[in-house]
Amino acid sequence: MAALTPGPNNFIVLRAAAARGVRGALPAIAGIVLGSLALAGAALAGIGPSLSAHPRWRTAVTIGGCAYLCLLGISLCLVKAEAPAQARAASFAGLFGFQFLNPKAWVMVLTLTSAVDSAAVIAALFAAVPTVCLLLWASMGALLAGALRRPRFRAWFDRAMGALLVLFALLLAAEA
Repeated sequence: MAALTPGPNNFIVLRAAAARGVRGALPAIAGIVLGSLALAGAALAGIGPSLSAHPRWRTAVTIGGCAYLCLLGISLCLVKAEAPAQARAASFAGLFGFQFLNPKAWVMVLTLTSAVDSAAVIAALFAAVPTVCLLLWASMGALLAGALRRPRFRAWFDRAMGALLVLFALLLAAEA
């Protein structure tokens, strides 16, 4: 359920698909899914207990993730209405790496790896569930594509998505 609820990954995919369609959001989806799989592998290798044992590391991960979200959000808020309709979406590599800084991703990974013993089952779940959920968010974004051809709506939408990313970052930072 956590993969479907609103969060930074979902808003980034929604924004990318709104600007470039579902196909244009596929690199972002791939970065998120493969980053989540790598994060699950790292947790299975023992990084999860290390974060639990060292609160400063956990705080550093949270602050790094919040800084990345703020950077993305602020860049969306500064988009000019006259700018072309190209998405200034996060890159595959940026979203892959962000999973290691994403507190929500860590909670999902640590919960699942503590509840399921099979690495194959964990990998299957971390590949299938986020892919389906992100494709749903991308489909919602693609439905907005027509409205985004209007410069004023596009500027409003970019600012709203940027503000939501900054809000998520600040909420995560407050919990750190």
